[in-house]
Amino acid sequence: MAHPRRAIVFDLDGTLVDTAPDMCGALNRVLADSGRSPVTVEAVWRFVGDGARGLLKCGFAATGEALADDRLEAKVAEFLAHYSEHLADASRPYDGVIETLESLRAQGARLAVCTNKPAALSHRLLEAIGLADFFAALLGGDSLPVRKPDPRHLLATIAQADAVPDEAAMVGDSLRDMQAAQGAGVPAIAVAYGYGASTATATAADAVIDAFPELPRALSGLP
Repeated sequence: MAHPRRAIVFDLDGTLVDTAPDMCGALNRVLADSGRSPVTVEAVWRFVGDGARGLLKCGFAATGEALADDRLEAKVAEFLAHYSEHLADASRPYDGVIETLESLRAQGARLAVCTNKPAALSHRLLEAIGLADFFAALLGGDSLPVRKPDPRHLLATIAQADAVPDEAAMVGDSLRDMQAAQGAGVPAIAVAYGYGASTATATAADAVIDAFPELPRALSGLP
């Protein structure tokens, strides 16, 4: 039987994959080169969601003076150079992700990724951890002039997955994901284990799951 949702769009970091350890390592390399103290993986959980620039701004703000605008791009390049070499050293899919994606795909759902991480890095990460073949579409934070929470990022991902908003659902961990879904007119499911989990995120979602294997039941209960 065909899945009731033609397209299911996922956030990447903190939803499908625990990437914080490797992002933390790259961030701490940049901070150390700037004479700053390291941050913890738990701190990086709070920094994730707005791409490399947002991560660096948060990291510098947490360890001293804010990063000056005229230094941002150089630090972004430094971060990405290191991160790209250590993209999947410790990053892993969350428990139940592979089995659940297999089940959804077997039911005919088209799976896609909408992330604020750069597209090339997102593709490489999914390849490295064995998830790339599940997805019919992927749009990163640099794929369009806009990105989440702008709903056009999500709408373009749905279109690339050969679906329309009425056939789609969004799954993510952050308020940005929920806001993008609201703006696109798409129901959204929040993962309570993710980096962006909060009361605001849960309130903005149509459903909340505590573990990835709960997703099929939550999808079946969407309006």
